[in-house]
Amino acid sequence: MNNTPHFVFGILGNAFALFLFLAPTITFKRIIKNRTTEEFSGVPYVMTLLNCLLSAWYGLPFVSEDNLLVTTINGTGAAIEIVYVLLFLVFAPKKVKAKIGGLFAAVLSVFAVIALVSLFALHGNTRKLFCGTAATVFSIVMYASPLSIMRLVIKTKSVEFMPFFLSLFVFLCGTSWFVFGLLGGDPFIAIPNGFGCGLGLMQLILYFIYRNHKGSNIAEKESAMEMGSQKKPKQGGNHTNGNDDPGAGGPPTAINESPV
Repeated sequence: MNNTPHFVFGILGNAFALFLFLAPTITFKRIIKNRTTEEFSGVPYVMTLLNCLLSAWYGLPFVSEDNLLVTTINGTGAAIEIVYVLLFLVFAPKKVKAKIGGLFAAVLSVFAVIALVSLFALHGNTRKLFCGTAATVFSIVMYASPLSIMRLVIKTKSVEFMPFFLSLFVFLCGTSWFVFGLLGGDPFIAIPNGFGCGLGLMQLILYFIYRNHKGSNIAEKESAMEMGSQKKPKQGGNHTNGNDDPGAGGPPTAINESPV
């Protein structure tokens, strides 16, 4: 097999995924400035961390072959998500801090169990099957998260909460890793990212259908759908929408998505 195309698509996947991982920095700039998490949700960051950890583990040479580029981007993504989670814990209210802290501990425990079982109890193809299945399941779950945003777009006929460039990079990221998986003959990479590629394409189609629509007031009422934000509309005051804050609440949305 000619490894050059495989390597090229892996590099492209790294670049597109890095953009998605860094998109929430806009949200955290706001959180740090205001010294509060407001009504943003920390759950997407914690779950994306688990996805990154499992995917990075799967890409290691003793688990699967020729997938080191999967480990590099997901290892980077895991480090970024840990920073997000820690910042969230610093500025979150006490009740929310306890919830996210508990979920964070649970995620680390789940990963530790999967890693230890695969390392000491499983070998060869069985280890690859076990780790690949775990990573694939969580990748599909993360890729499916924008379905609620897509439903909101169709309902309101507004793309306010689905920024174009995020949808574009979701599509490009999914496509790159899908081709990478096909060229490497690895279904654990091809399947979830093929799913992500399709969802990214659907988002782009919806964007071009509704981009000139003004939408309805439902979009404001359902602002909790905004990229992981849980905030409810208030009478008066300022609101941050999907266009002002494309990183709000995170993935791969489409923001907090990571390849397997």
